[in-house]
Amino acid sequence: MDRLSTALALLIVISVALDIMFNSGAASLFLARKFMSLSDLVAFWR
Repeated sequence: MDRLSTALALLIVISVALDIMFNSGAASLFLARKFMSLSDLVAFWR
């Protein structure tokens, strides 16, 4: 289980770093905005 969580964390860090290097962080910003929208929707239905 520890190996899996470490691999996933490393994958996330690498993907964010590559996004910042090659895309100026646009994909990370897009995903953050969509996550905030999702959390607002979930809070509404609570």
